[in-house]
Amino acid sequence: MPERMRPQVLAEWVGQQHLLGRGKLLHGLGPSSVLPSLILWGPPGSGKTTLAHLIARATRVHLVALSAVEIRGPWRSLATA
Repeated sequence: MPERMRPQVLAEWVGQQHLLGRGKLLHGLGPSSVLPSLILWGPPGSGKTTLAHLIARATRVHLVALSAVEIRGPWRSLATA
């Protein structure tokens, strides 16, 4: 999705009501909300990174986004051994 079309705040997000609906885990996130860690799983292009950025913006926390296909380092050779 082009950057200009991405939602800028959680209120603009469409779908995922099992997470964002009233009374659900991510409903009403704000600066005082605490999410120690979160793993989003799904197929490419499903909005995982966009949702992560929106959550980080809503809670005013630093986002460290990792992708399994982008991981580099000494542990990578252990996974292929």
